[in-house]
Amino acid sequence: MPHHKSYIKGLRKSAEQRVRNNALRTLLKKTIKETRAKVAQGEAIDLNQAYADIDHVGAKGIIPKRRAARLKSRLAKAIARKAAKTT
Repeated sequence: MPHHKSYIKGLRKSAEQRVRNNALRTLLKKTIKETRAKVAQGEAIDLNQAYADIDHVGAKGIIPKRRAARLKSRLAKAIARKAAKTT
């Protein structure tokens, strides 16, 4: 256990941040999983909401911004492929 007050505060803050970061990671995984499932089933997709969730997690620094952009690009490509197959 640390002896300095600043280290104790650092432990407390990192624990709070870990909880927040894990919640956002869970949101990201859930969003991507649900969107991909809807694409596979051919359901209507709210791509703006999926993009907003991915951008939010990227802006917070939970994932790198380039990874967020890559995820959005892959979702859009999957939707385009599904639309091309049905047409």
